[in-house]
Amino acid sequence: MRRGRKRHARAALAWLLLTVAFGLLIGCSDEANPPAVLPPDSADSAAGITDDGVLGEANDAAAKPFVIKTAQTRMGASTGAFYEIFVRSFYDSDGDGIGDLQGVIDKLDYVADLGFKGIWLMPIQPSPSYHGYDVTDYYDINPDYGTLDDLRRLTEEAHKRGIKIVMDLVVNHTSREHPWFLDAAGGTGSKYRNWYVWAEDRNLDTGEAGPWGQQVWHKRGDSTYLGVFWEGMPDLNFDEPAVRRELIKIGQFWLNQGVDGFRLDAAKHIYGDFASSAADPKTSERNVEWWQQFRSGMEEVNADVYLIGEVWDAPHVVAPYLDRALDSGFNFDLASLLIGAARMERAPDLAGVLNRMYETYGTRSGGSFVDAPFLSNHDQNRVMSELAGNVDRAKMAASLLLTLPGNPFVYYGEEIGMHGAKPDERIREPMPWSASGDAEGEANWEPSYHRQPGVSVEEQLADPDSLLNHYKTMLKWRNEEPLLGDGGIAAFPIANSGVAGFIRVWDDDMALVVHNMTGDAQVVDLQANGTVPFARIAERSKEGTSLADGKLELPPYSSVLLKP
Repeated sequence: MRRGRKRHARAALAWLLLTVAFGLLIGCSDEANPPAVLPPDSADSAAGITDDGVLGEANDAAAKPFVIKTAQTRMGASTGAFYEIFVRSFYDSDGDGIGDLQGVIDKLDYVADLGFKGIWLMPIQPSPSYHGYDVTDYYDINPDYGTLDDLRRLTEEAHKRGIKIVMDLVVNHTSREHPWFLDAAGGTGSKYRNWYVWAEDRNLDTGEAGPWGQQVWHKRGDSTYLGVFWEGMPDLNFDEPAVRRELIKIGQFWLNQGVDGFRLDAAKHIYGDFASSAADPKTSERNVEWWQQFRSGMEEVNADVYLIGEVWDAPHVVAPYLDRALDSGFNFDLASLLIGAARMERAPDLAGVLNRMYETYGTRSGGSFVDAPFLSNHDQNRVMSELAGNVDRAKMAASLLLTLPGNPFVYYGEEIGMHGAKPDERIREPMPWSASGDAEGEANWEPSYHRQPGVSVEEQLADPDSLLNHYKTMLKWRNEEPLLGDGGIAAFPIANSGVAGFIRVWDDDMALVVHNMTGDAQVVDLQANGTVPFARIAERSKEGTSLADGKLELPPYSSVLLKP
């Protein structure tokens, strides 16, 4: 994902960030951000992308030419869609009610058949909490989940199927039950005392609030320690060189077990501890400097290591982390945009939004970042609950997600429309594999509060029109059309607020993607802004889609990919 690496045969090719211009516009779904207008140029008459970056064709002298101006910008190469798994809730191989690593192995064919090329494992290390984000041993596997041998078998079996494994790594803090912290709490004579932040040792003000106004100082005996997220999660001290050396050693250990990279929890909170300093650019610089050091250590073991960070903030805050540190940052702003568009059945300005982001990311990363779009994760309400149970809208949210650049991430169960809303336990419920709910392999570590009729893998695999099979269709498109992962994106204005259109281009390949976000059939005049080269339907999500004489007919809630 970084400069000079080869993720696949075409990774050396430049991505294309596109600026689109049309002569004589008749309208756009986002009137506040219309594309620039360029005058027709009779010289732009050759079909395809020419040496000067111009695409266009006019059938006769009176026809308005459709023109795309392209500006090449280096970006990293995508590797495919990732599937986020909460092991505890996924599949139980031994009948104890708790999902485990062998259960993930047992379901690798399911993940591969869906079309995923990667798996993100939520925390799998020992922890006193059900979620695992407070680690007590960085060199072992939670015994509820299995053993190191199980993990090694999982990575081997996944790799046989062309699936990469990324594991959650939580280094901002440990558990208060970690041996390091227990020793450090004993007093200033502890070897590990300076591995944590103690107010008394530094004469720090314990009255200062955390980044979102929370209490961050907690008592332990006669001492007071820093724990930004919770008293059970004491923060590590990254000013201590021994801490940095140990965490790099830990990352290298897991790479040597066969994992391909890490999802890095709370990546912007390494130094972002207080309300007064969280937004300070120097805080970001210190965070980035650590992740650059971490990346360097990981590349000693695996030059192609994939690092994706949780930096839940605006693009200008995310961008510095992509400078020789992280490959990707989860695109939280985009997730809200996609869910909102599906809910309102309105076309979002995806090309405009993404190209502004990508310009920022590309500049800071030297062109080596990879976007990481998603709809939901383990910290957010599930898509189906956000969309009030509307399966058609959930399909359109998935269609938007899976036709955008980068490595998209899908939370387990979203492909079958699991419901779930806060508190956290209710967005992390056991995966429904069977209609009955009591079949072999179903986890039951907690009751399924949100379980719905018809929402199981068994039922949806048997239904060709199910949400699960829609995900399979869209992932198939993505895997068969490399430009959907690696291509640039450009606007294609459509004078219908319920129909989204954008162009994807990679090298000498291009496609027009159109989504009917609404429950009504729609007809789109593709020639409204000039003669276009997209003359055939390469992929369609529904029967009844047709293209004739430049008129594209779309059934309700449907998607199409057009090629020249």
